[in-house]
Formats: sequence, structure tokens, C-alpha cells
Amino acid sequence: MKDVHSEWGCKVLEGAVDGIVDFKLEEDGKTTRDIMRIRSMRNVGFNREWHTLKIGDNFEITLET
Repeated sequence: MKDVHSEWGCKVLEGAVDGIVDFKLEEDGKTTRDIMRIRSMRNVGFNREWHTLKIGDNFEITLET
């Protein structure tokens, strides 16, 4: 979002929502890892750590444990 909108625009957009979730694809040579984290969430306790996503054969997505 930061490459698309100004810093002011990002702050306005982030202030208008109840939560922000980040998704990222990490590549290390031939392996890839899909990860996500909750950056912010109003009125709820949450874990800010990055979590690995597991994509099943039927494209169902779960957190890897």
C-alpha cells in the first residue's frame, strides 16, 4: 500500500478499518513460504508474530502448527 498511496493516505485508510492483516511470500532458493500476521486489530488481543500458512490440496488454507 505504501508504494501506491502517500503516507497520509495510508494513515487515513488504516484509521478507517478495524484491523490490518499482512500477507507475505518468502523465497529462499527453490523453497517458498506463505506467511501472515495481524498488524493491528481494534478491541481484541492478538499475536503480532508471522505465522506460516499451509495450503491444502483443495486450496483450503490453515495455519501451520
